[in-house]
Amino acid sequence: MFLRTLLQTASILPFLYTSASAQTACNNSPSLCNKAYNNITHLGTHDSPFLRNNSTSFSTSGNQYYDSVTQLDAGVRLLSAQVHKSNGTDGSTQWHLCHTSCDLLDAGTLSSWLGKIKGWMDNNPNDVVTVLLVNSDNASPAELGAEFQSSDIDQYAYTPSSSSAPQTWPTLQSLISNGTRLMTFVASLTPSSDFPYLMDEFTYVFENDFENEEPTEYSCNPDRPTSLTSPSQATESGRMFLMNHFLYSTQIFGIQSPNDTYVNVTNAQTGLGSLGEQIPKCTSVYSKPPTFVLVDFFNRGPAIVSVDTANGVTGAVGRKSVSTAAPDEPTSGVSRRQGSLLAVIVAVVVAVTFGV
Repeated sequence: MFLRTLLQTASILPFLYTSASAQTACNNSPSLCNKAYNNITHLGTHDSPFLRNNSTSFSTSGNQYYDSVTQLDAGVRLLSAQVHKSNGTDGSTQWHLCHTSCDLLDAGTLSSWLGKIKGWMDNNPNDVVTVLLVNSDNASPAELGAEFQSSDIDQYAYTPSSSSAPQTWPTLQSLISNGTRLMTFVASLTPSSDFPYLMDEFTYVFENDFENEEPTEYSCNPDRPTSLTSPSQATESGRMFLMNHFLYSTQIFGIQSPNDTYVNVTNAQTGLGSLGEQIPKCTSVYSKPPTFVLVDFFNRGPAIVSVDTANGVTGAVGRKSVSTAAPDEPTSGVSRRQGSLLAVIVAVVVAVTFGV
């Protein structure tokens, strides 16, 4: 009797293993595991580390309400940031995440931010994460590579099979199985064989215009790299499409700041200039959804709903819920928003006066 039971149990083990494997979620869904990296729409946060909450006195330069780890917990899989050169107290050169200027909004060192992402990846072994860096002060591959090494996140880095587009991108499951779950693109970078995982963004990616102030201004046409002048050229180049989808507001002195007053529609499924309506428009232009969608204030809308629709994902697992409300802001006295705007004015005056 025991032997018969043992044999019966053994006979169903392959089925149990197959069923368990089939239910393994890659980037929060089993249905994404066998899809190529470039055939998935990844939700991205524009200027991920630059926050508009109590930690920054509700800076008008902030693009997100919640930090990068919270973004990842909620389903974001692309994090973008600006890298600037900053002088340390000892006179050494440091690489910081700053919004336009380190005098305006400084989110700390690049290595520290990468370390937090690495910690999240350690705890989430079935997720592929993309980092997109705007190389504002022309850091060399060696300088950026040192930041990746010091944070130890380079152990997850993916190296492309080709130094030009198009290339064959692996499936999420392949990236996970091979331990190469970090994709890194850098705008304005001359590639180096010493750090081959630092991929020049515009070799592999094209973007639409991003300086929009009205919901009627969105376009699917390629804007960067400037060598691409039409959707057909972009398609033929084999590059992946990063769809910028956020609005700016113009403040005093013509300063642009992220628009959070219309974001409930910007990131929604329906409405004028909504994410849910813009993705299908661009899908019809390129015969496939964008590979990346970049938004401000990702939790509003929320943006993840439209991205799930593009991916055909239902019943996503492993995400942590985030409030769709904006953080409360003081209403008495000189508000923190006003204080932040004064800081912007001061920064502009200093820049104009001293030519910095």
